[in-house]
Amino acid sequence: MTMRNHTPVTEFLLMGIPHTEGMENVLLVLFPGLYFLNLVGNLLFLLGILASSNLHTPMYFFLGNLSVFDIFFPSVSSPKMMLCLMGHSHTISFQGCATQLFFYHFLGCTECFLYTVMAYDRFAAICHPLRYMVIMSHRVCAILTLGTWMGSCAHASVLTFLVFKLPYCGPNEVDNFFCDIPMMLSLACADISLAQTVSFTNVGIVALMCFLLILTSYTRIVISVLKISSPEGRRRAFSTCSAHLTSILLFYGPVVLIYLRPASSPWLDTVVQVLNNIVTPSLNPLIYTLRNKAVKLALRKVLIPGGSVC
Repeated sequence: MTMRNHTPVTEFLLMGIPHTEGMENVLLVLFPGLYFLNLVGNLLFLLGILASSNLHTPMYFFLGNLSVFDIFFPSVSSPKMMLCLMGHSHTISFQGCATQLFFYHFLGCTECFLYTVMAYDRFAAICHPLRYMVIMSHRVCAILTLGTWMGSCAHASVLTFLVFKLPYCGPNEVDNFFCDIPMMLSLACADISLAQTVSFTNVGIVALMCFLLILTSYTRIVISVLKISSPEGRRRAFSTCSAHLTSILLFYGPVVLIYLRPASSPWLDTVVQVLNNIVTPSLNPLIYTLRNKAVKLALRKVLIPGGSVC
């Protein structure tokens, strides 16, 4: 692609969700509602963990981290999208767009690493129950958490640098409701092959590495569970992993559909990103609460302080 001689772009125009013309009123009710449910659900889940000493274990420490990221992840794009739906300006500054892309990939990558750490935690709990608290000590949990943050920061910094060091000289219309790699590269007026290759490889390697580690952990878990003679013991062991596996499927599905396909489909990308940005974070508190009596008890203590709980 040859360089075009135009004035550098200083702001971008977010075009919103494709193929939703005439549905603005429906979306204006739907998305704030989902965003509010996400904030309330994750805050209550986090408060329940903090309020109950019984939940001060490695598993719930990582679930608390997940709730924090599920609060911030939709906040990268949802507020601006809701302002656009309310009729406010669709423009976003060059720096604002870069910031949006950085935090989107920082939080998304952190969540990816966090699911991997949680799989290792389940492996340690089920395969080495007697040494679990030694393997997953406070120091180990802190190191793993810090490692996820630092690794994600490096990942997002590389992607943001590669995308926004490219010249943008028009058009400036982002065919989505927030700034992300596929849409931004289509607007660059220079050779995008390096940024495209590195972003595809970077996202692919991170996702594949985490997926293989999760697969390894759960293979070992399945082998250990099948050795349990009691059907009730096997059922309980599998039930502790079912919520985590559900969250992993909801997380990895959109990643594969958006970033690991050779050809881009703006409509499909947007639908999947709406689900990934707003719907999935809202579902996580529900997934981890439905079959968890300890969390339900903790939430009752938060919602009904001083009340009797059977």
